[in-house]
Amino acid sequence: MEERKWEDLEFDCLVNVLGRVDMESLLLYVPFVCKSWYEASLNPSCWKHLVFPQDMHSSWDVEDLTLIQKFNLWYDIHKCSLYSFIKFVVGRSHGSCTDLSLPSHCSEEVLKYIADECPALISLSLSADHFLSSEYSCILPTLIGKWEHLESLWLANSDNLVDIITQISLACSNFSGLNVSSATIGEKEASAIVTNLPNIKSLILRGAEIDLENVVIILQGCRNLVHLDVRNCTGFISDDERVLELASNIKTFMCEGSRLDDYDYDYEDFGDDFDERFDGYRST
Repeated sequence: MEERKWEDLEFDCLVNVLGRVDMESLLLYVPFVCKSWYEASLNPSCWKHLVFPQDMHSSWDVEDLTLIQKFNLWYDIHKCSLYSFIKFVVGRSHGSCTDLSLPSHCSEEVLKYIADECPALISLSLSADHFLSSEYSCILPTLIGKWEHLESLWLANSDNLVDIITQISLACSNFSGLNVSSATIGEKEASAIVTNLPNIKSLILRGAEIDLENVVIILQGCRNLVHLDVRNCTGFISDDERVLELASNIKTFMCEGSRLDDYDYDYEDFGDDFDERFDGYRST
């Protein structure tokens, strides 16, 4: 029996396979296997799910080069900026990108570019430093309207959360999942979630500062929650009877490790999750 070759695989099937390949392989290796793989790698369908490595900055370790450094070496480019690299990769999708996780240290210019070039976004993840300065938290609400298909959003903190949620409610009719790490959820934020996202199904506020009253507001107002993660929060205790009763109808409810304040917390109990408390938590 004659051995079948990968390069002889039907084009649509090859595109389907390559669409599941990580970004580094798709950029540096796949195009050089053979002509058919190169042609397939140019298909926009291969670039619908884009997860950029979080650390895209320079590395002094020769054996641990960043993706941009590998890209520069492989294609003999003198210097490629983060913005240019993101434009190149996102441009390969020709507007078909549906899932996007941006790296750290992106500029306001990058966010505006993504808003214009990725109208089909369903899921968007922004790293912590997007909100270290007020310019990012202020500009995001003005961009939300361009992502009418958006269903889930991962934010690094709760700055300007009310305005962001308000715009989501106006523009994104299918929105169902919000993940906010390092959040401060006061009455204003909790009420905004209930008022603007009453049909939300997944809400992740792990490690947030949120009082019992505001947990109750969310539990009473968001009746369609299927997944609620309020683990390791500050402001209420995990075994509060009222919280447990209100959350009894939620399929996946997690509140372990939540306590009244930081002084009641034994950091040794956090174990391997300690870094996640500060780095944020992305649902899978």
